[in-house]
Amino acid sequence: MPNPVAKTDEKKFRVSSRKLVPLLIIAGCLIAYYFSTQFERVPPILKRGMQPADFPQLILGLLISLSIVLLLFDNAKTPKKLPRQVVILIMLLGGFVLLAELDLFLGLGIFSATLSFAWGERRIKMLALIGILMPFAVFFLFDTVFEVRFPRGLLTNIWYG
Repeated sequence: MPNPVAKTDEKKFRVSSRKLVPLLIIAGCLIAYYFSTQFERVPPILKRGMQPADFPQLILGLLISLSIVLLLFDNAKTPKKLPRQVVILIMLLGGFVLLAELDLFLGLGIFSATLSFAWGERRIKMLALIGILMPFAVFFLFDTVFEVRFPRGLLTNIWYG
C-alpha cells in the first residue's frame, strides 16, 4: 500500500523546486545588476548613445520581470523526457557560437532560420524572411538607435567599410 505522506512530501518538493529556478534567476540578476553599477560613467561631452551600464541593466530588468511572471503564473507540468526541440536548440546554439566567429549576423540569420524550421515552419519564403530580415532588424536597431558598434565579420565589414 503506497504511503500517502510520502506522495504529499514529493508534491511539496516539486512545487518548491518550480519556484526555486525563478528565484535563482532573480538572485543572479540582482548580483549582475550590482556589478553593472560599478561601470565607469562616460563624461557627458563624450557620451554617444547609452552609458555602458544602461543596456545590461535594461536586460536584467527584463529578465527579473519575466522571472516574476514565471514565478506567479507558471502552472506547466514538468515533462518526463527532454523534448526534441530543446535538444535541437542546444545543438543550434553551439553552431551559432561557431558561426558568430565568422560573423555575428551571419550566425544569427542561419540560427534563426534553422530554429524556425526545427520548430515547424516549412514555408521557404518565410524561413528566408526570418533568416534575412531578423538579423538586419537587430543590426539596424542596435547600430542606429543604441549606437553600438559590432565586431568585424564578413557582413559587418561590408557595412562599416
